[in-house]
Amino acid sequence: MKKIIIAIDGFSSTGKSTVAKQIAQHYGYVYVDTGAMYRAITLFAMEMGYIDQNFFDKESLINSLSQIKIHFEYNPSLGFAEVFLNNRNVEKEIRTLEVSNFVSKIAEISEVRAKLVEQQQAMGTEKGIVMDGRDIGTVVFPTAEVKIFMTASAQTRAQRRYDELISIGQNIQFEDVLKNVQERDYIDTHRVDSPLIKANDAIEIDNSNLSREEQLEQIISIINQTTKTL
Repeated sequence: MKKIIIAIDGFSSTGKSTVAKQIAQHYGYVYVDTGAMYRAITLFAMEMGYIDQNFFDKESLINSLSQIKIHFEYNPSLGFAEVFLNNRNVEKEIRTLEVSNFVSKIAEISEVRAKLVEQQQAMGTEKGIVMDGRDIGTVVFPTAEVKIFMTASAQTRAQRRYDELISIGQNIQFEDVLKNVQERDYIDTHRVDSPLIKANDAIEIDNSNLSREEQLEQIISIINQTTKTL
């Protein structure tokens, strides 16, 4: 099959990363979790004291971007690539609710987006890639052969995220997770630079009532149908 670019966009906690990993494994493609890249920069900003609940020093973060190196390393025992921040494995650290609370604010910064978009586009030069995020089909790869836009109700997404965090030992309340999902939705869809929108040629999938298996089957069918016409 001719190698293509598969772009998966959508709201937070719609399972984009999960299905993107499955698709990459199915086709033997490279998977890139762009959300992890923004989370890594968020973690950097938190550790440097650039952002907290009451303070955000954007200029210091922008001036420090040259110090930030992000790369992925495949972990065969896990079956996916983990994210490294300045040569340190931060895969688990970036998945906390604390990082989630700030990541959309970090992603609003044009200089941050420009840095990461450039890296993401370079990763796709040979095609054969599955990339998920907020602006993959609209900004990073507007000519991607397959574009999927994933959505689900805020309540459903918050429950999924809550269950995930509880499973890894986080001490949280469901109401806090729901608030985080709703706040991220607002910021992601209202930011000036690359807001979350559905590309005109993207296929929307509402997975509120779909199992992971049903969702994967739908997307594979879409990809197979598309590649027949290339």
